Amino acid sequence: MTADTTSKWNGAGVALACGSLILLVSLGIRHGFGLFLQPISLEQGWGRETFAFSIALQNLVWGMAQPFAGMLADRFGAKRMIMAGALLYAAGLWLMSVVAGEALFILGAGVLIGLGLAGSTMPVIFAAISRLVAPEQRSMAMGITMSVGSFGQFALLPLTLGAIGFLEWDGALVVLGACALLMVPLALGIRHTEAPSGGGVPDTSTVREALSGAFGNRDFWLLSLGFFACGFQVVFIAVHLPAFLADEGVDVSVATIVLALIGLVNILGSYLAGLWGGRMRKPMLLSWIYLARGALIAGFVLMPVTAMSAYIFGAVMGLFWLSTVPLTNGTVASVWGVRHMSMLGGIVFFAHQLGSFAGGWMGGWLYDRTGNYDMAWGVAIGLSVLAAALNWPISERPEGKVA
Repeated sequence: MTADTTSKWNGAGVALACGSLILLVSLGIRHGFGLFLQPISLEQGWGRETFAFSIALQNLVWGMAQPFAGMLADRFGAKRMIMAGALLYAAGLWLMSVVAGEALFILGAGVLIGLGLAGSTMPVIFAAISRLVAPEQRSMAMGITMSVGSFGQFALLPLTLGAIGFLEWDGALVVLGACALLMVPLALGIRHTEAPSGGGVPDTSTVREALSGAFGNRDFWLLSLGFFACGFQVVFIAVHLPAFLADEGVDVSVATIVLALIGLVNILGSYLAGLWGGRMRKPMLLSWIYLARGALIAGFVLMPVTAMSAYIFGAVMGLFWLSTVPLTNGTVASVWGVRHMSMLGGIVFFAHQLGSFAGGWMGGWLYDRTGNYDMAWGVAIGLSVLAAALNWPISERPEGKVA
């Protein structure tokens, strides 16, 4: 093995480890926000819509900022973008803990954390890792990274609940802010390269050429619209499932275990998605995942809701939770290349975050007006069917190349 090959392998391995741990922290903190809905809303005298709007705005800001964060990461390297995102993330969590009024709470939870997530999550990290591995290894690398990120949901949710009980919700937010700062030193392990390999768009393409090629491609829009459904379902469940179970008479500790189960089983789900995505057509796998999600949600809400049914729901949902992410980003890399992957993946992710905004906010809005979550669950089921239909015809043929 030559020195150059060894250097590239070490760079990819270190980036894979550090990027995975960054996702573990970033996503682990984010998936615990639903645990703060009831205690903050009750103590502040707010309806559920205020907290739900803050988280919905967070996802919208995250999505709007992601293409620009990706563009900067493509140009200057992921390291600097992740560091900036970590600092904004920590500042937002601290501002949430202060609660000096609804406006400042929304600024912290919605705007600052949204910007922080744009710099410290999948599109930026996946693109950085994809540039360091061979094209045939990208799907697997993304699956491994997403698996470790999913473990953060399993590991940090119980810790978040314990911190709320021991330090109250405001103290728990300060602790989570300190955890967010751990992403700063981890970012140092992600190496920037100017020589990505493989993919559909030529490595010499400009930002304008990359955008023109993607926007003029039907499959780019189908992939983006399908990802909208994923965002709606994930954020609606993460934010509103604890309150939904409480309304059904199920203890809040059950909700914590269910969300942790989702994260734990998604380690396997994301790994398998990355593994199969390197061997099978990724859009076809996405269609089956969305159909399975819809069937699972329908079965869960139509049957009596108990602690056991919630545990089963969490365990099975974990297989499909974020397994769409490596497949979707892998499709972007296969068709449009990796030179501008952070930016193009960020645009696709913006559609996901529009769905996240709708799922987070609409869940609270519908609940405050109907007194239940029935309509929101119905929307989630319908979007599964739509997403499956949108992803099925997508081709993985690299753009601009003969099949």
